[in-house]
Amino acid sequence: MINRILIRIKVLQIVYSYYQNENRDLKVAENELLFSLQKSYDLYHYFLLLLIEVTNLQRKVIDSRKFKYRPSEDDLHPNLRFIDNRFISQLAENENLKKYVDEYGLSWSNDEEFVKNVLDQILASDIYTEYMEREESSYEEEKEFWRKIFKKVICGNEMVEEYLEDKSIYWNDDIKIVETFTLKTIKKFEEANGAKQPLLPMFKDLEDKSFAIKLFRQSLLKGKDYRELINKHIKNWETERIANMDMFIMQIALAEIFSFPSIPISVTLNEYIDMAKHYSTPKSGIFINGILDSIVNELKKEKLLLKD
Repeated sequence: MINRILIRIKVLQIVYSYYQNENRDLKVAENELLFSLQKSYDLYHYFLLLLIEVTNLQRKVIDSRKFKYRPSEDDLHPNLRFIDNRFISQLAENENLKKYVDEYGLSWSNDEEFVKNVLDQILASDIYTEYMEREESSYEEEKEFWRKIFKKVICGNEMVEEYLEDKSIYWNDDIKIVETFTLKTIKKFEEANGAKQPLLPMFKDLEDKSFAIKLFRQSLLKGKDYRELINKHIKNWETERIANMDMFIMQIALAEIFSFPSIPISVTLNEYIDMAKHYSTPKSGIFINGILDSIVNELKKEKLLLKD
């Protein structure tokens, strides 16, 4: 689930934190990186759990209405399509989700107001109204209802994003990426799989986890060499006037270029130039592109860099 785009972002964050800390302990920083990646995987499970929680809350609301002093016909005979959704029932029984939630103690139990706000927005949506008016629906249609709700009501929801960012400092840059993987998970569900429906693994394979650790280590262990190389190619710029974030981005980019022969240079450059646009100054992308391109061309001429 944790792709290389997210890995690069996390490495940049921890490298930045490492240089801000007077006690520069590589092992402590590496553990912080792994913890940060784990928190991203937590968020994935929190999103899935949120779908179950809003359903459970609506079930409680419907049940409580039956005991009103003067219940209406709708109170006594409510439309149960939302709370009886087969996709949600399957998700609630998912063995992998249950195991992870129990192991890491994930819960929305202390976030009742937030869950209620999400539920209110779902109930107010046209997607909900259209779904509840159907006479009957298939499993695929019930799953599609939740895919649409997640995409249209939860994804990009300012209230949701602000709440999650306050809930964990590790989620500030994760939300949009993790949302896409949650949508992908909903789409992959099959009724025949029952409670054994696979969820996305934390890493696609061991290679991605190794990529994260190696990229981080090389960025710091050879950081001095990379900075000297960068300074050599900075023309008409005073080193101290260059944004620290620009230096960190170029330092990590060089670590990737030197350490991972199978990753094309163009891919690496594009990724870090794009990161610069989001994490540094408006002109950083152009500046970083120029410096890294100059370094790569010189290394190729000196045959110190053989990959394309």
